[in-house]
Amino acid sequence: MRSRRNKVILTITNIVVGLVIIVPILYALSVSFMTPDEMFTTPINLLPKGFYLGNYEQVLNTIPVFTFLINSFIVATAVTIGQILTSSLSAYAFVFYEFKGKKILFMAMIATMMIPSEGVIISNYLTIGSWNMLDSYAGMIIPFLTSAMGIFMIRQFFLTVPREFKEASVIDGCTSFQFFCKILMPVSKPIVGALGIYTFLSTWNQYMWPLLTTSKKEMRTVQIGISMLQSSEAQSFGMILAGIIIILIPSIFIFILGQKQLVQGMTSGAVKG
Repeated sequence: MRSRRNKVILTITNIVVGLVIIVPILYALSVSFMTPDEMFTTPINLLPKGFYLGNYEQVLNTIPVFTFLINSFIVATAVTIGQILTSSLSAYAFVFYEFKGKKILFMAMIATMMIPSEGVIISNYLTIGSWNMLDSYAGMIIPFLTSAMGIFMIRQFFLTVPREFKEASVIDGCTSFQFFCKILMPVSKPIVGALGIYTFLSTWNQYMWPLLTTSKKEMRTVQIGISMLQSSEAQSFGMILAGIIIILIPSIFIFILGQKQLVQGMTSGAVKG
C-alpha cells in the first residue's frame, strides 16, 4: 500500500514538473501566431484566433535566421564529433592501458571540472585571437573539442565492459585500434549517444563564447540572433517569441530522437567506478 502511494505521489510530481516546463513553451508558441491586437487584451488570450504568420515573416525580414541556424548546426555538430572522439580515445587509454602516473593524470583531468568556464574564457579568447581565428568556425569549435565530463562518462561505461572482450580480441589477432573500433564502440552506443546529445544541445545554446569571438553578422549563431531581435528598432513581443520558437525546433527534435540514449547513457555506468 505504501509503495503504491509513493508511486502515485511520484507520478503526480512528474506531471506537475512537466507542466511547469512545457506550459511556457506552449504559450510562447500560441502567442507567436497572434496578431499584435490579440496579445494585449483583457482577459489574456491563451489561444490565437487564427494562424497569423506575420511574426515569423518579421523575423525572416529582420535577421538572417537561416544563416544563424546553419552556423549553429555546423559548430554544434563539429564540437559533438570532436568530443566523442577525444573522450572515447582518452577513456580507452585510462581503462585498458597501464602507465605511470595514470591515476594522477586522471585526477588532474577530473579537477578541471571544478574550474568555471568564466575562469578560462579570457585566456581562450587571447589564444584564439593570437591564432587569427576570430570570426571563424575554428575559433568557435577548437576550445570545446574535448571535455573532462565526457571522458569521465565514457570511462565509467568502459569500466563495465568485461576485460575478457579485450583478451579475446588479442587472441583473434585484433590490434588495439581494431578492438576499439569494431568491438568497444558498438557496445558503447548508449553512452556515446548520451554524450553526443548533451554536447550538441549545450553547444547549440552557447551565448557568451560566440558573442566574444564573432563580430560579423554572417558568423553569428542563433542565440546571438535572438538578442539582435530584442535590440532591434522594430521590437515586437510576438516577433521575439516567433524567433525563439524557430531556434527551439532543432534542439527539441534532437532531444526527442535521442532521449532514450540519453537516459540509458546517464545510468549505464552508475554501478561501477
